[in-house]
Amino acid sequence: MELPQGPGFGLQGRRALVTGAGRGIGVAMASALAAAGAHVTLVSRTLSEVEAVAAALRARGDAAEALALDVCDTAAFAQALTERPAFDVFVNNAGTNRPKPFTAVEEADFDVVMGLNVRAAFFAAQAVAKGMIAAGKRGSIIHISSQMGHVGGEGRTIYCTSKFAIEGLNKAMALDLAAQGIRSNTICPTFIETPMTAPFLADAAFRARVVSKIKLGRLGTVEDLMGAVVFLASDASGLMTGTSLVIDGGWTAE
Repeated sequence: MELPQGPGFGLQGRRALVTGAGRGIGVAMASALAAAGAHVTLVSRTLSEVEAVAAALRARGDAAEALALDVCDTAAFAQALTERPAFDVFVNNAGTNRPKPFTAVEEADFDVVMGLNVRAAFFAAQAVAKGMIAAGKRGSIIHISSQMGHVGGEGRTIYCTSKFAIEGLNKAMALDLAAQGIRSNTICPTFIETPMTAPFLADAAFRARVVSKIKLGRLGTVEDLMGAVVFLASDASGLMTGTSLVIDGGWTAE
């Protein structure tokens, strides 16, 4: 009997780009992709942060380079990509949050969150996709969304707006890029312990409310997301596009 041979999770010979790669989830994404065999380019506004991560990856024996770019400068980001070989994998991770009650949100808060989480993410993905198409690559674009792209959250009207937008972008992108063999998917975490969430989670009452909503009874860690990004980047997910991996411990199940 001849048994089926799975496509595997290896990323040898592939080039991956990760934005927001200097800390938190971005570091974990870069580490997971590099460990799977990809050459990883780490992007952040702060060169020292991504240089430190790239150095640690190279010390482990992986292939990595650091690149200082502000994804909100869409022209500079697109230009930097034209100066490099096309990527096979893009992790659209850079993002921010300004939690406030709906009636306290100011236009400046809205513009900052939407500018990075939606506008910059949209045009970064477009620039990467153009490179993939020009090079004839059947690539994988992975947006780091959130469970808040599927449900609401108190004090998170701007963030939810931005992540619901990413979920819509993901589905429409998948349709537009399918003919070129380029896949688009999202990863939607629950609350993950990172430098960005640390100030919120330092509030014991808030932390307890969050954990009470996560059916598995604990906060997420960046390690909880690493398998998902390798899966979506690899041929193991070759028939997946326009969908989401919700890694929320059961938060959205009820």
